[in-house]
Amino acid sequence: MRFGVFYEQQLPRPWADGDEERLFAESLEQVVLADRLGFDNAWVVEHHFLEEYSHSSAPEVFLAAAAARTDRIRLGHGIRHTPAAYNHPARTAEVVSTLDLISHGRMEFGIGEGATRLELAAFGIPAKEKRAMSLEAGEQIANMMTMSPYPGYEGVSFSMPCRNVVPKPVQKPHPPMWIACTNRTTIEVAARNGLGALAFSFVDPAEAEHWVNLYYDIIRSEECLPLGHTVNANVALVTSFSLHDDRAQAIRNGLEGFEFFRYAINALVSYDAVPGRSTLWADFQRDRGDTTQQFIDDALAKGDAYSSAIGTAADARRHMRDLAGAGVDQVIFIQQAGQNRHDDICASLTKFADEVMPEFHAEEAERVVRKARDLQPYIDAALARKPRMRALDDHEIPVVRAAVAKAIVPERRGV
Repeated sequence: MRFGVFYEQQLPRPWADGDEERLFAESLEQVVLADRLGFDNAWVVEHHFLEEYSHSSAPEVFLAAAAARTDRIRLGHGIRHTPAAYNHPARTAEVVSTLDLISHGRMEFGIGEGATRLELAAFGIPAKEKRAMSLEAGEQIANMMTMSPYPGYEGVSFSMPCRNVVPKPVQKPHPPMWIACTNRTTIEVAARNGLGALAFSFVDPAEAEHWVNLYYDIIRSEECLPLGHTVNANVALVTSFSLHDDRAQAIRNGLEGFEFFRYAINALVSYDAVPGRSTLWADFQRDRGDTTQQFIDDALAKGDAYSSAIGTAADARRHMRDLAGAGVDQVIFIQQAGQNRHDDICASLTKFADEVMPEFHAEEAERVVRKARDLQPYIDAALARKPRMRALDDHEIPVVRAAVAKAIVPERRGV
């Protein structure tokens, strides 16, 4: 199993001068630490105007800074908004390829569309069309990263003329592609399009196993028709995270932030919002009650049967074993959430890397080889089914005429 860290850049009110600067500095410190500790991935979202919940509106800038400070950890758009009204597909292809070059081939590319009216309405994206827009753009972004020149496209949500989109990525044909998944339907969408599934619904291992089996059944079927030029057959599950030798203290350190994360996801879709006057944290505090103490009591009552990534290292190990048994390929930890403290986050990452992660990493190489051997015939068949954009012959490439007609310069003759 692989392990990742995840960033929304949450910043509950009240805010003081310097808080956003500190937030980003601490997040970069955590990614650098995760790289040193041997974590596999760092994922960064893209959201716009979602005060308190996510201040990560320019993830490509954060990822570039992380690439410059790290050596091994893979860096991911988890996700980048791909409808053209957010980010023109050519610009996304340029950004992802540039990040892949800067990171020496460590990029992962997740596509998605956003869910809130704060975002969708601001960019003029109809909610009922956002999924189709995202998939349409995602397919063309993959073509732009692989074709020289890109032949041009006349589509439903965007069009562009023939151009050679540069630079091209290090990873060939392009970085692994993923899609954000919040329910069973999007898990199926991921598999049908040959995309990795970034699962943001918080499920127990039994439910995760059902999702994983559904995903891989489709990958192995004729339903799989790759969106990109590879099949990235992987299921990653986002989960809560906070470790301490004292289980109750781990819960105190991390549970409230995770509860805020879940609360805000629902509130941003279900409740009205007043731009510049958000009250998410205050509303959460008003509505939550004293759930932390009940959670502590329940966890302590279960003793060694307790299984969660909020708890002791032994608790986390049991939970990871359950998820590995369910077939989950990667677990991504939500640690930067609510008002969780930087020092507690770093301590949790270190404890997990020291006491839990090594045994799973020791099994990973063999698992990957076994999985690739099993899936390769199905992936080959899926790629053979893929309809591909036809490359232009040289004589078909249109000439882009100069903006100003060339002046006719008289021929100079010798005297």
